[in-house]
Amino acid sequence: MPRRLSCSHTQHPFQHTHATIAACTSTQPRQDSARFGSWFLAGAAAMAIGTDDLEEAPPLLLLDDDEAAYPRPRRVALFVEPSPFAYISGYKNRFQNFIKHLREMGDEVIVVTNHEGVPQEFHGAKVIGSWSFPCPLYGKVPLSLALSPRIISEVAKFKPDIIHASSPGIMVFGALAIAKLLSVPLVMSYHTHVPVYIPRYTFSWLVEPMWQVIRFLHRAADLTLVPSVAIIKDFETAHVISANRIRLWNKGVDSASFHPRFRSHEMRVRLSDSEPDKPLIIHVGRFGREKNLDFLKMVMDRLPGVRIAFVGDGPYRTELEKMFEGMPAVFTGMMQGEELSQVYASGDVFVMPSESETLGQVVLESMSSGVPVVAVRAGGIPDIIPGDAEGRTSFLFAPGDLDDCVGKIRLLLTDDEFRGDMGRTARAEMEKCDWRAASKTIRNEFYSSAIDYWRKKQADIVQPLQWLAQMFMPAPNRVIGGGIKQ
Repeated sequence: MPRRLSCSHTQHPFQHTHATIAACTSTQPRQDSARFGSWFLAGAAAMAIGTDDLEEAPPLLLLDDDEAAYPRPRRVALFVEPSPFAYISGYKNRFQNFIKHLREMGDEVIVVTNHEGVPQEFHGAKVIGSWSFPCPLYGKVPLSLALSPRIISEVAKFKPDIIHASSPGIMVFGALAIAKLLSVPLVMSYHTHVPVYIPRYTFSWLVEPMWQVIRFLHRAADLTLVPSVAIIKDFETAHVISANRIRLWNKGVDSASFHPRFRSHEMRVRLSDSEPDKPLIIHVGRFGREKNLDFLKMVMDRLPGVRIAFVGDGPYRTELEKMFEGMPAVFTGMMQGEELSQVYASGDVFVMPSESETLGQVVLESMSSGVPVVAVRAGGIPDIIPGDAEGRTSFLFAPGDLDDCVGKIRLLLTDDEFRGDMGRTARAEMEKCDWRAASKTIRNEFYSSAIDYWRKKQADIVQPLQWLAQMFMPAPNRVIGGGIKQ
């Protein structure tokens, strides 16, 4: 039985629209008005904006081995907000690695993102900056609609095979509009669990309107990617879209950059305020109210003689520094590159109290560095530390359970051999989390599925319109060889 061909070998999505426009504007006489009507209606349908939640799953295409390894290069337009180059967040490394691997696999890529601090290119991918403004409720998060004539023109000239937008945000609306305007398949990936954040920053009654926005966006996409099983369950509970229209973006970590070999005495001296022999807890991340960082104050109150280092920045930093004033705590600000690698590897235990993580990239990075984690059992973190690995690779504690958390931290800090064994096991587990493999799955399977699903939707729209065209604009009689033939 023949296999279905990969969509990567089918016609470019622009070609039908461009051919339709050319056919409808040609100056040659029309001898078949029915065909003309069909072309016209097909073109109009191809530009229509539809948000129907079709329940049929985008099929996973069966590719031959050679096709799966080396499918035709694609042209991918990424819309990412905030910037994965200038804004520190959990998905920074995710998107940077994804762009790098798409380029290595031969794809042409453009990245539309916020304008501040962006490079002109990244691994050969052109970066287009869009004017941005600060989020009213979270001032250090830049937002942008990315719907200016300049950006529309740049994306149109690029002629993407697929548009991939991060969600939620403001830019995703621009990506949606451009995808519909240019008649291009659209994939959305969900990275920030805003409904969980809302009660900490504003009125709780805004949670349901936010879910309505998320439903509108993701029902308009051809496929949705999420970073953890927990988000899939939340989407099902909130009736965002059916599970068969969601795919899991597998976790990954740069195990070469986050490695135990970066352990540094000098960095430990810096993180411990010149007390390197004291037990050292580390926390790396964005300091926001939603991260539940005040829980760490209660933890430290129960652990005399232990130091903590906060590495990162965010709108909650000033309050956090006041909260820890007079305590054995160091705030370093942002660190990147090898310094950040040294931070992870030079601590004893990494503590993660946030209950709102869609995955928890910093947890992966700490474990890859050979440093055990004590994290809350919530959000996407159990995807990293599943039940069968808990107690071997790291620890989880119940949300709000201070005794459970402190007890597991104390066990790790007082038993060097146990802590070392757990760190080595965590490192071995993280070596299996390969960014390239995750990127290849999205490129070869998920993008193909989204394109195939988009084509089916286009056909479902066009076919009834073609039938109407034939009904109401019948072909004229034509004279053939002295006779009349319909």
